[in-house]
Amino acid sequence: MSYVITIDGPAGAGKSTIAKRAAQELGINYLDTGAIYRAIALILAEAEVKPGNEEYLREALSKIRVELRDGKVLVNDFDVSGEIRTPEVDELASVYSALPVVRQALLGLQQEQEKHGSIVAEGRDVGSVVFPNARVKFFLTASPEARARRRYFQRTGKEADLSQSDTEYGEILSAIIERDKNDSTRDTAPLSIPEGAVYLDTSDMTENQVLSFILDHVKAALSQ
Repeated sequence: MSYVITIDGPAGAGKSTIAKRAAQELGINYLDTGAIYRAIALILAEAEVKPGNEEYLREALSKIRVELRDGKVLVNDFDVSGEIRTPEVDELASVYSALPVVRQALLGLQQEQEKHGSIVAEGRDVGSVVFPNARVKFFLTASPEARARRRYFQRTGKEADLSQSDTEYGEILSAIIERDKNDSTRDTAPLSIPEGAVYLDTSDMTENQVLSFILDHVKAALSQ
């Protein structure tokens, strides 16, 4: 019997990395819902479809097909995997993903993935809205500073030198704090801890420690 594991949490909490590795360890599928929203946001912005124009949004969404295939993100068969991993697209995704018409259009697409077998799904409402009956749910978080340091390392390949004023680190930290505020206060599917989710603050944990924690809980749940 197939099952769903959900990992929710704020931007920069390491959800994607942990979800991908957990799926590999368990031998099941990985669903990157954030990539879907970023892809949609990128295409809508490039087509100059404004967030406030619901009529045009519906029309544009009806013509967009998003697929997660072989580790790539395809929009109407065009690979946008690299283009969606930028700070600009992060901001766009936050805006468009808050719109009810966008979330409704993509809800079915995400839920259909369960038909293809067991999955690890990560996002900001996968445990509360997309897969409320998931077998195991997690909520990963970390302090804004810890998440900013991780993002800084991902972009620069070096640790943030907090003893000095680093403009890029400061910009990343400010963006994360603003994103948290927007995601937590928006009217549609605000960021929240799903009912029954295991809460984990990863601020002082390594990636391997987080993965071990997740796998131990999943294996224990599946053995019951």
